[in-house]
Amino acid sequence: MEVIKVANKHSSKYKLISKSIVEFRKEQGLTQKQLAEKLGVSVSYLSKIEAPNTEKSFSLELLFDIAEALEISIHDLLKYLR
Repeated sequence: MEVIKVANKHSSKYKLISKSIVEFRKEQGLTQKQLAEKLGVSVSYLSKIEAPNTEKSFSLELLFDIAEALEISIHDLLKYLR
């Protein structure tokens, strides 16, 4: 039996948000480990979210937490979706 992977229907949007997360994290001089600790998530989970080829979806709650941890507006994280 062949297993077919079904991509997240919004994967391209998650990739754009991930790009913003990486940019703001680096602008603030934070490592993935430092941001993961602020968020209370594992480094491997954050790494999957930030990966340019990510298929990882994440919750709106986590997105709010990331914006708060980076001290930016949620709108900033969505800047590439406009």
